[in-house]
Amino acid sequence: MSRPTSDVHPDDVQPFEARATDAELDDLRARLAAARLPERETVDPAARGARRWDQGVPLADLVDLVDHWRTAYDWRRFEERLARIGQFRTTIDGLGLHFLHRRSPRADAVPLVMTHGWPGSVAEFVDVVDELADPPLPDAPAFHVVAPSLPGFAYSDRPSTTGWGTERIAAAWVQLMGRLGYGQFLAHGGDWGGNVTTVLAGRFPEHVLGIHTTFADAPPHLPTDGLTETERRWAAQTRDFYAGPRGAYAKQQAARPQTIGYALVDSPVALLAWILDKFAEWSDTDDSPFETLSRDRVLDDVTLYWLTRTGASAARIYHESHAAMDPELRVDVPAAITMYPRDIEKCPRPWAQERYRRIVRWHEPERGGHFPSLEVPDLYVADLRAGLARVLAAAG
Repeated sequence: MSRPTSDVHPDDVQPFEARATDAELDDLRARLAAARLPERETVDPAARGARRWDQGVPLADLVDLVDHWRTAYDWRRFEERLARIGQFRTTIDGLGLHFLHRRSPRADAVPLVMTHGWPGSVAEFVDVVDELADPPLPDAPAFHVVAPSLPGFAYSDRPSTTGWGTERIAAAWVQLMGRLGYGQFLAHGGDWGGNVTTVLAGRFPEHVLGIHTTFADAPPHLPTDGLTETERRWAAQTRDFYAGPRGAYAKQQAARPQTIGYALVDSPVALLAWILDKFAEWSDTDDSPFETLSRDRVLDDVTLYWLTRTGASAARIYHESHAAMDPELRVDVPAAITMYPRDIEKCPRPWAQERYRRIVRWHEPERGGHFPSLEVPDLYVADLRAGLARVLAAAG
């Protein structure tokens, strides 16, 4: 895969082309063909819906997707999609960072940095960038979209030392946006991207006009007094998620990312199963994630991890930043917050207001899970536009 040449000045922004070699793609298909698989799960064969996934990814589902990946999936189409949006790299704080940059043709467009999470990537945004940058309706807000790959993800460099947590990432995003000529900008994100967005708004309010997030990180140890029944249920579900076995992936990646990383970098089937498990459990579906998600878009995401060998380095964001949000951090810029119904972590509004002190829009859609840009892209774009329009109005 091509990289910028070694004589690039570190402050420069250079065009970047994602291009896997034929040998890399042949190697992937050979590994898929030679995969050794376990026996089927011991779940009741008559089980339906979420119960089929009680022990993880069902063997039949994985076999079907591996076969599609090996024989029908087209990585080149995704490379072409990235190229049409526009890819670049630059070096900030000694680390090469990859990002998508789609400038809007509209004179009134506002810069927007969009940050993905794990197990996502910039693949989360490729289907919505054009709609955000060049909306068909003239009265809809338009944005100059910047979507960076987190350090250790995709075509960004893999850090060789500790220290690349969300605080440092947020500071790097400010430098990146400034380097692109965007001294002030909006920010959006979910999952780790929501965490980075919160830090951006709290630490750099002089640069951040306002934010939209699907991940509201409230300060710890807040009381349940005064919460509605629904909000109490949200709090209990979130607590149980991280305290119980469903949160084991986060504990593993926070405590031993190197150990799980060997499997994620060496075996495409292990990588696929590790990531597919999350797409299945965290999406607004009943029996299969592909009720709403595109098989090829999920494979775009997984193949991006595979070709860039970033299974271990991406997992390290948990080691760097898991439960590390500053409890005293407060966000005073306007904030729009959306809680999708099947997301894994939903924050009661009274708790969110303890950190985000200017919530100008709070929205609870009827559909959608942890990956709304992939599950319900039309709803996601409409919600993002509405939220950021309210933010901009509040920011003046």
